[in-house]
Amino acid sequence: MKNRFWRIDRRPEGTNFAEALSLQETSLGEPAEGQVTIRNAMISMDAGTRMWLTDRTDGYQPPLELGIPMTGLVVGEIIASAHPDFAIGEWVRTFGVWGDYSQVDPVMTGAFKLDPSVTDKRAWFGPLGMNGWTALWGVETTGAAKPGETVLVSAAAGATGILAVQIAKLLGCRTVGIAGGPDKCRYLTQELGVDAAADYKAADFAAQLDAAGPFDVYFDNVGGPILDLVLTRMNHYGRVAVCGLVSDYHGDRTSPAEFDQILMRRLRVEGFFSPDFMDKGEELTQRLKTWVDAGELAMPYDVTQGLDNTLGAYEKLFTGGNVGKVIVELEQ
Repeated sequence: MKNRFWRIDRRPEGTNFAEALSLQETSLGEPAEGQVTIRNAMISMDAGTRMWLTDRTDGYQPPLELGIPMTGLVVGEIIASAHPDFAIGEWVRTFGVWGDYSQVDPVMTGAFKLDPSVTDKRAWFGPLGMNGWTALWGVETTGAAKPGETVLVSAAAGATGILAVQIAKLLGCRTVGIAGGPDKCRYLTQELGVDAAADYKAADFAAQLDAAGPFDVYFDNVGGPILDLVLTRMNHYGRVAVCGLVSDYHGDRTSPAEFDQILMRRLRVEGFFSPDFMDKGEELTQRLKTWVDAGELAMPYDVTQGLDNTLGAYEKLFTGGNVGKVIVELEQ
């Protein structure tokens, strides 16, 4: 059996992924003891994986080595198994490779068996996946948002942010989203019912934040200059839940110029990462599924067809070219 996959050949500069990764083909044998072979049906595009492509050794995981397949979340069907707890025909979400097939140890890669009653399997990357877990945990636990408070979310039209603003609303908060461009801002307010939206591409972005704030909780997906603007618009004793740092993922480092506001406003700043609450996954999924089943949690999907087109889909995460969850669907 042949397996095509994207190999990491060098560290990319900016979004020049085509010069850093190449599509390769190799033979795939039977799974070793404790492994399964998964026919990937779809691959999740996640901005956090960009840091894995740098040479930074102080990230939340070591950088991926050159010459190996690119890693990411996949959903697919088990077609061969040498693990007693995972059967042929079961569908799973796990960390696999950007390829037609993933051959993995399902325990080590966090394989999660999918509930067959969920007919739209894309949901396991969106509201029922790590984006959903992260959004709920970040708003409710790390951000400690309380009913009546104002919650600000950056990258609010992205996969995690779009869920965070909705969850904050469901928890009784006033919600404000930051997004790039008037169309995305209109989507947040008119389609999702977000109370206000601020366009970071607009000349009057700072004034838009002034009109929407001050803020009790900031769910931060981007870091960088936007974080500086927000720190000066936080309420005293506010909380900053640091989920992502898109402005830093290319390898550059930033530190907030307004760092003193953490002291002046007595802010609590805390980073969080999905493996920290992986043991709560089942509980989080059930809560999220209740909202999904009730039609209270929406997720638009930006779907690219074909493994060959993966790099174009990935680039959207860093150019603002998407609304909602970016997925690559593979030919079956």
